[in-house]
Amino acid sequence: MNFEDEKDYIMRLIKEMVRVLFSLMLGKSYISVEEEKQNKTEVSGMKLPDYMEMVDEGNVNEAENILLDGIDYSDRNSVRVAAVFYQYVSEKEEEFLQLHNYSREEALDGMKQLMENAGYGQFYQDINI
Repeated sequence: MNFEDEKDYIMRLIKEMVRVLFSLMLGKSYISVEEEKQNKTEVSGMKLPDYMEMVDEGNVNEAENILLDGIDYSDRNSVRVAAVFYQYVSEKEEEFLQLHNYSREEALDGMKQLMENAGYGQFYQDINI
């Protein structure tokens, strides 16, 4: 597997994990990151577009730390925001992530941890990770 294939594979895994999480938690299909920007849920005092803006500015680690610092794993909407955050990060160019000391592997690990903490850890094993 070459580097590009691995990058695409991780992006697909994360997207599939988000899809599974949405269907389990909410009983509905996941549409897209763009659709989710309408989510008004605040996690740690910020909304999804705020986290996306931080990522776009290169503050990926800081955004993740703030997000996870105040997340309530029993709140479906908070978990939903975090899931979309990880997908959004995973779709960034590899050079961008490297420049800002982050990786797709970290996003995948974060997504796995999110599913574990939210009580859905057994399901990501079904996704072939």
